[in-house]
Amino acid sequence: QHALNSGIRRYHVAPVLCQRAKVAMSHFEPNEHINYEKLEKNINIVRKRLDRPLTLSEKIVYGHLDDPAKQEIERGKTYLRLRPDRVAMQDATAQMAMLQFISSGLPKVAVPSTIHCDHLIEAQSGGEKDLRRAKDINQEVYNFLATAGAKYGVGFWKPGSGIIHQIILENYSYPGVMLIGTDSHTPNGGGLGGICIGVGGADAVDVMAGIPWELKCPKVIGVKLTGKLSGWSSPKDVILKVAGILTVKGGTGAIIEYHGPGVDSISCTGMATICNMGAEIGATTSIFPYNARMKKYLGKTGRADIAALADEFQQHLVPDSGCQYDQVIEINLSELKPHINGPFTPDLAHPVSDIGAVAEKEGWPVDIRVGLIGSCTNSSYEDMGRSAAVAKQALAHGLKCKSKFTITPGSEQIRATIERDGYAQILRDVGGLVLANACGPCIGQWDRKDIKKGEKNTIVTSYNRNFTGRNDANPETHAFVTSPEIVTALSIAGTLKFNPETDYLTGADGKKFKLEAPDADELPKLEFDPGQDTYQYPPKDGSGQHVDVSPTSQRLQLLEPFDKWDGKDLEDMLILIKVKGKCTTDHISAAGPWLKFRGHLDNISNNLLIGAINIENGKANSVRNALTQEFGPVPDTARYYKKMGVKWAVIGDENYGEGSSREHAALEPRHLGGRVIITKSFARIHETNLKKQGLLPLTFADPADYNKIHPVDKLSIVGLADFAPGKPLKCIIKHPNGSQETIMLNHTFNESQIEWFQAGSALNRMKELQQKSS
Repeated sequence: QHALNSGIRRYHVAPVLCQRAKVAMSHFEPNEHINYEKLEKNINIVRKRLDRPLTLSEKIVYGHLDDPAKQEIERGKTYLRLRPDRVAMQDATAQMAMLQFISSGLPKVAVPSTIHCDHLIEAQSGGEKDLRRAKDINQEVYNFLATAGAKYGVGFWKPGSGIIHQIILENYSYPGVMLIGTDSHTPNGGGLGGICIGVGGADAVDVMAGIPWELKCPKVIGVKLTGKLSGWSSPKDVILKVAGILTVKGGTGAIIEYHGPGVDSISCTGMATICNMGAEIGATTSIFPYNARMKKYLGKTGRADIAALADEFQQHLVPDSGCQYDQVIEINLSELKPHINGPFTPDLAHPVSDIGAVAEKEGWPVDIRVGLIGSCTNSSYEDMGRSAAVAKQALAHGLKCKSKFTITPGSEQIRATIERDGYAQILRDVGGLVLANACGPCIGQWDRKDIKKGEKNTIVTSYNRNFTGRNDANPETHAFVTSPEIVTALSIAGTLKFNPETDYLTGADGKKFKLEAPDADELPKLEFDPGQDTYQYPPKDGSGQHVDVSPTSQRLQLLEPFDKWDGKDLEDMLILIKVKGKCTTDHISAAGPWLKFRGHLDNISNNLLIGAINIENGKANSVRNALTQEFGPVPDTARYYKKMGVKWAVIGDENYGEGSSREHAALEPRHLGGRVIITKSFARIHETNLKKQGLLPLTFADPADYNKIHPVDKLSIVGLADFAPGKPLKCIIKHPNGSQETIMLNHTFNESQIEWFQAGSALNRMKELQQKSS
């Protein structure tokens, strides 16, 4: 409210706080300076208050507190009010984020912000053709994002620039930064020592509006690394191992902080790989301490001035000696073996040496149809170099890949540099197809032609997620996640039964040979080739810029405010669906072909929960309409209830909403009349997204109560008039036979989040505050 009362202001650094040096946050914002002095001041205030050593995570998080002197701080319990340094949005989520920002009525963003066009490019024929096709198909959306960026002061990375997280690592992340991004893999920036957190678009709007951003004070899980990586083992194997230990929800509510002597054996981009996939264990984010490998990367990407400044403040960019973690995991890198995780979940960890036997035992296809390398997780220069080193050995013996093979460069800079240095050609020669600098098959943007839907098959990728149907919309595709060099080796062999550490291949001359462990430079010997210039600077004054949203558009739709809470309990709600088992945001709001509707709330709501399994019949997208008793698609049933003025609820299982940060999984149920989501537990980002849109995410006080609710029951949530932090709510279950029972439901709402619910959404609440201040 104070920020709103004082008007919209650009993020700035007072000269008195930059006595040592004024260093720009990035080349693209020369007047926005790194503020280590304020970070230092805040850390000192908090350290004195807590009177104990601080972890690195705590230093950077508490260093960005809005009020470090008065903020209540208790790990895992209190909500922190924070001032992030910047915002980044990918094009699929940026549409809704910018539509919400437009709806707020504010004239300009308050912090440096960027839009990155990486999600809407479908992999089909190869980089250039696919990019041209995407620009044509998505012209309306790209024009909207470019003009909205120009009007509201947001930098715009055009299609073909690369994947948001690689662009951030190359240009925007730095040690000690706090960055929020509208994508769950934003933690990639932790590879450069930043606290980079994935959020929904409404959270981004708060930060862009200059309002303190709320985050539950994270716990800190320490991962102590000893030894040194060597041979076929790679940074990817670190996070694959950690995922196997912690599972997909083991990091929920925590920051994963890597430390120990083994850290220095990992390249900066390798650290980014590890942080990136921390999203798969539910972590708030992941981070590494500032070291020489980061300094080297900053220098190579034209930011030696940032490295020099970080050197001066290094004591604040590493953990204090004697700091305490909530949990500690220790991994000896010298003993770490190459891993491959999957299928269908990223935490099902196997050593590569075992996967063939496990696959045969489980009935998984062992023949590999496609190997895919790249993505935001593994598309660095080092990744491409190690893959090329494997491919070069196969070519020397006259071999090519037995499996289809694709390569996705992470950015235009990576693409141009691997073309110049010959890596791209080696990968083509071994049978690879170089795709556009974009997300592509990793997020389901893959026009796959080699199989039919329903055909059982195996793919191996260097991506981060392998949920059912994620890559190609085929529920029978068994997707495995591993390092790029292992993907390359397995693609050459064509089978999961190949272990490159011990097994031999047969060359074209009939002689057997064994692949040597790959070795490659972590950074190019020459400077990076920046490739084509794909960045659009926002003008100094964008007030005259016009933003087009056609009222007849099928891809963009201006937002209408959600209805305000009527002050009454939620009585006799129907159950839209009781979900059985895993329910990710891919199940709630599918990607792939639905990406084209990310800017049109009503159209994309036609995918609501179509991937979730209904416990009543074991089917996807088939639920009983309680009013007609007919079974039909989930979105159609929800729309029918909305038309009839009936409120409804969803019942979910463990870790509901894991996976992508997409807030559409919260917007859609709200738009179609949903009021309550009751589960055994939630993934962090999705729970926040639901709160932001005025829904009630509630958890069973006793998880066994999940079994008491049946799809034909009616539910009433009572006690909302006395809704308060920490106070459970009652749920009355009304069974069809007339009997009733009461269960207790927990929640994690604080006072301001209760105000979001009462106002109808966080955006409604922001507008109420604006009206008061004006």
